[in-house]
Amino acid sequence: MDVPQIRAFLAVAEELHFGRAAERLHIAQPPLSRTIKQLERELRTTLFDRSTRSVRLTASGRALVGPATEVLDALRRAELSVQAVEDGVVGEVRVAFAGISTHGLVARLARVVRSRRPGIQLELSSQNFAQPVMKKLMQGETDIALGRWDAAPAGVDMRVVMPDTLVLAVPDTHPLAVEGLVTAERLAAEPFVSLPLYEGSVLPDRLRRLALASGFVADVVQVAPDTQTALALVAAEVGCHLTLASVAENATDPHVTFVAVDTSALEPGLDVDLRAAWRRRDAGAALHAVLADLFELGEAG
Repeated sequence: MDVPQIRAFLAVAEELHFGRAAERLHIAQPPLSRTIKQLERELRTTLFDRSTRSVRLTASGRALVGPATEVLDALRRAELSVQAVEDGVVGEVRVAFAGISTHGLVARLARVVRSRRPGIQLELSSQNFAQPVMKKLMQGETDIALGRWDAAPAGVDMRVVMPDTLVLAVPDTHPLAVEGLVTAERLAAEPFVSLPLYEGSVLPDRLRRLALASGFVADVVQVAPDTQTALALVAAEVGCHLTLASVAENATDPHVTFVAVDTSALEPGLDVDLRAAWRRRDAGAALHAVLADLFELGEAG
C-alpha cells in the first residue's frame, strides 16, 4: 500500500462516487478504478460494494478508513516538521501566565502551536498573580509572560492580547445581583474580599482607585490568596469581590452573580486588559512565531 493508493481510497470512501472522487483528485476515472482494484488485490479483500447506482464501503473498507487517515495525518506532520526545520522555526518557547482568566487563551494557543508548528515545544507555567510572572520574564526564566500590568519594565515590549473589563462578584442573594450596572458610589457600604496588595497588583489597585474617586475607602474584610478562593468567599456571603469579566465567563458557582461596574471614575488609560510581554532583545524565530499565533488569537477574540 502506498500513499497514492491511500489518497485514492479515502477520496472514494468520502465521496462514495468514483466520478466525484476522480474530479477531486484531478485524474480520470479509469486510472482511479484501477488504483482501487490494485489496492484490493494487495489487501486480498473488497473495500467497496459497487453497483450501477451506488458505491458503499464494505466492513473491510470501513476498517481501513481510520488507519488510512492516520497515515496521511502523519505524513502531513512529517512535512510540516521538515518545513519547520527549513524555516528555522524550531525549539522551545516558555510561556508563563497569571490567573484563571488566562487559561482559555493559553489552551487555544497550545492547540494552535501544536497544529501549525510541530517543531516548537511549549513549556507552560502558571502563577496566581502577574508580578511574579513579570519577574520570571526579567530573570530570563520565561520567554513570554501573560498578565496585567500598567507599565512595561525597561527592555520589555507589551501588547494587548485580550481586552477585559471589571465586574463585581456578589452572592446571588445580594440586592445588587439583579442590577445591570453598579456605580462605585453604591459600593461604599459593602464589605470586600480582596486579593493580596502586591506591588503592581491590578485588581486591588483598581478597587482602591474606584473607592477614592468616589470618596470612600473600601472595607476589605478578607484577603484571599487567589481568585478561586475569593469567589468561594463571595458564595459564602463574606463580601463582594472586584474581578474580571473573563473570570466571570469561566465561573461555575451558581451562588455567585457578576454585575458590570461603571469605571468612568478611573483615570484614562487605566484598564484591566490582558497583555503579552517579551524581552525586546529576544529575536528567536520560534518566539516570534508563537507571538504571531498569540496575536492572531487575540484579534479573533
